[in-house]
Amino acid sequence: MEAFFISLGVVAVSEIGDKTQLLALLLAARFKRPAPIIAGIFVATIFNHALAGAVGGWVATAVGPEILRWGLGLLFIGMGLWALIPDTLDDGDTNTKTASTAFEIFWVTTVSFFVAEMGDKTQLATAALAARLDSIILVVAGTTAGMLLADVPAVFLGGFATEKLQSKWIRYIAAVIFVVMGILTIFSGALPDMWMP
Repeated sequence: MEAFFISLGVVAVSEIGDKTQLLALLLAARFKRPAPIIAGIFVATIFNHALAGAVGGWVATAVGPEILRWGLGLLFIGMGLWALIPDTLDDGDTNTKTASTAFEIFWVTTVSFFVAEMGDKTQLATAALAARLDSIILVVAGTTAGMLLADVPAVFLGGFATEKLQSKWIRYIAAVIFVVMGILTIFSGALPDMWMP
């Protein structure tokens, strides 16, 4: 269960202010129908993070432990630096003009989230965590729960939630978490087992 909670925490914090959270706000403002939006977020995240987890699991078996340790450590540090950059939503990330039924809203959300999440911090974090924590299923479940934990309130509360949260400080916290994970991963051979997940 440790892999689940680590994954949940890392993604929930790093998702605050991310472009997929902005996409959730946009969809909520446009359609004002939370149920199909949340269902679409869930389905897109499961598929996207399962793909990322599978890649991370494959990398863990295909690469030697020393290269994996350094590669993951540097990836986590890079994600920490990336977390410091505020995210914006590109115009091409979603086309919300054509959906009107719950089914259409669900599919617009699913496709938009899946595409927006490709190569995003949380997808890369999922791959890295799956490679590091030896439990793809718990990592994918945790990262999916983390996405929902960050995005569902955005769907219900709209712009109010992000206005009240200091996204700058949340980005800083996410950056610190990623950098610390990177440093711990790089120096895992020099640290006692109790320090590492």
